[in-house]
Amino acid sequence: MSRIEEYVQAATRDNTRRSYASAIEHFEVGWGGMLPATADRVAHYLADYADSLSLNTLKQRLAAIGRWHVEQGFVDPTKAILVKRTLKGIAELHPHREKQAAPLQLAQLEALDGYWKAQLELGTATPSETLRILRNRALILLGFWRAFRSDELCRLEAQHIEFDTDTGMTLHLVQSKSDRSHGGTTYRCPALSRLCPVAACRAWLNASGIKKGPLFRGVDRWGNFNKTGMHPNSIVPLLRKELAEAGIEASRYSSHSLRRGFASWANSNDWDIKSLMEYVGWKDVKSALRYVDTADPFMKRQMEAGLRKTESEDA
Repeated sequence: MSRIEEYVQAATRDNTRRSYASAIEHFEVGWGGMLPATADRVAHYLADYADSLSLNTLKQRLAAIGRWHVEQGFVDPTKAILVKRTLKGIAELHPHREKQAAPLQLAQLEALDGYWKAQLELGTATPSETLRILRNRALILLGFWRAFRSDELCRLEAQHIEFDTDTGMTLHLVQSKSDRSHGGTTYRCPALSRLCPVAACRAWLNASGIKKGPLFRGVDRWGNFNKTGMHPNSIVPLLRKELAEAGIEASRYSSHSLRRGFASWANSNDWDIKSLMEYVGWKDVKSALRYVDTADPFMKRQMEAGLRKTESEDA
């Protein structure tokens, strides 16, 4: 690979490359399309999957097809009026409600922590099982209290963590989805009286002896660590496995449950939206509100308060 090819590849995230490659394979192999494609064939592709794929998935497939054409020097058929009108018609006739991961509630986090402590106190876990418990506890508590994405958790490195005994820890993430300037992002995580992510991370680092490289890694049955960090796709099965073993129905949860859980907890504890956005790193209100579940979804409390105010004024 030449230096230019290396830089071009680095400009696109690994997840994006895999997603686009999968979309192109689906168009060519799964559907039988040919590249380069005409606008008519792309429109037919959309129509054939309008019933079975979500609108967001179809948009992602279009983005991949369009990018392939541009990179290969062909006219992008996805920009044609026919394709745009087909997609708009699909949105009108097949309205799709976006699925969101259930937020992990504080009570469930408490139950998880109780399960981890019980396993450690029993003393029956093997050394490798103990390491996995400490790792999973640090990963989930940190993921919740810092509202990290899966890829952010997997990109954290031990040498970029600084502990302050009294206040918490500072984490520097060299690269993340929201870091458009590629200058890295520094996060601060407080030490808490319970469910403490700082104590959990310190315990994991002390037990593992990791001083440099990925913070969260795979652990084999002999207690050996992978040299590379965990893959973002491994976080969902890990979280669901831990929840299930703690006696919590796990199928509703994904890695976004940590982020949504913290956002909902902060909202219910009267964080203003500006403070929440600054803490998590959201750049616009729309992104933040997608993750927030209000404690009073039917707005009953506000309505009843208004009714009482009206009643007192009438009296």
